[in-house]
Amino acid sequence: MLDHPLNSLGFAKPPSATRVVVAMSGGVDSSVVAAELAAEGYDVVGVTLQLYDHGAALAKKGACCAGRDIHDARRVAEAMGFPHYVLDYENTFREAVIEEFADAYLAGATPVPCIRCNERVKFKDLLQTAKDLDADCMATGHYIQRKMGAAGPELHSAADPARDQSYFLFSTTREQLDYLRFPLGHLASKAETRALAVKHGLPVADKPDSQDICFVPDGNYAAVIEKLRPGAADPGEIVDLTGRVLGRHRGVIHYTIGQRRGLGIGGLGDPLYVVRLDPDARQVVVGPKEALSTRIVPVREINWLGDQPLTSRAEWQVLAKVRSTRAPREAVIRPISDTEAEVELIAPEDGVSPGQACVFHAPEGSRILGGGWIWRGR
Repeated sequence: MLDHPLNSLGFAKPPSATRVVVAMSGGVDSSVVAAELAAEGYDVVGVTLQLYDHGAALAKKGACCAGRDIHDARRVAEAMGFPHYVLDYENTFREAVIEEFADAYLAGATPVPCIRCNERVKFKDLLQTAKDLDADCMATGHYIQRKMGAAGPELHSAADPARDQSYFLFSTTREQLDYLRFPLGHLASKAETRALAVKHGLPVADKPDSQDICFVPDGNYAAVIEKLRPGAADPGEIVDLTGRVLGRHRGVIHYTIGQRRGLGIGGLGDPLYVVRLDPDARQVVVGPKEALSTRIVPVREINWLGDQPLTSRAEWQVLAKVRSTRAPREAVIRPISDTEAEVELIAPEDGVSPGQACVFHAPEGSRILGGGWIWRGR
């Protein structure tokens, strides 16, 4: 085997001697990954996670890991002739993702549960399951690239900027990256993925993409939080930056940093925006648009993927992305410790919110240098 050329997953042995666990959500992306690898002759094992109540999930469409999606993943495995397992991760998912999601909102933050799911469930427990199954690696349908560099595997943004998921995968560690594979990251468009699904005759070829957080399929975050934390929607005051009361709100959890519409305080002159949430005082603080501008962003729980330690320099020039929907902007990282830093944005950004991620891109090229969590407001 030592003289065998590297296969497409980077192993010096034939595909038939390479076992790969594919994390299958039931959507077209992970289904194509599994089908392509099976067609190449790999020893494929499909695994789907049941993350929340199966009975309730059956009625939900457009959300990953629901009942219909488990069924779809199983159909793909049957069509391509490889084994498929469903693992019950309800308790793990609730403890590692849903509970923190609710607590973060109650604390006035705007969480990103998909990142925690990748970090704490898929790339932790599921990855360990893959190793327990004696797999050589685990593959997913994420749009991101893994490239070999001088110091080992590196994380790079996807070839298609419109599909890039690096914001949601910044916390992938070096050890995890060594084991993971992302076969779709090099594709130029989602149309290519669907064409591959058609080529393999997959029953999910035309399945629409999931748009919502899987356990909030209708986008109503507040309803989920109220169910998890009764009393979370207690009303309170809307105040300006001086503390003057401008009106009443229907619960801090209904508001996000940067929000303008739906405040119920019209007719006060210039438009007002939510600039801060104070859950302890049950106050929504509003102000003019310029009050949203932020240049200094405190970041903690940093996962650093650079070749040298984060603290080996006083400053790092990077491009920082503070929301999944925004382009990376020029910034300077000033490390405080291996896991905490102050990020200075060269040009101020509006609506930087605690609970969101701050992801570090290399100043040139496609490499992702890691990222961390924004942890307090202005």
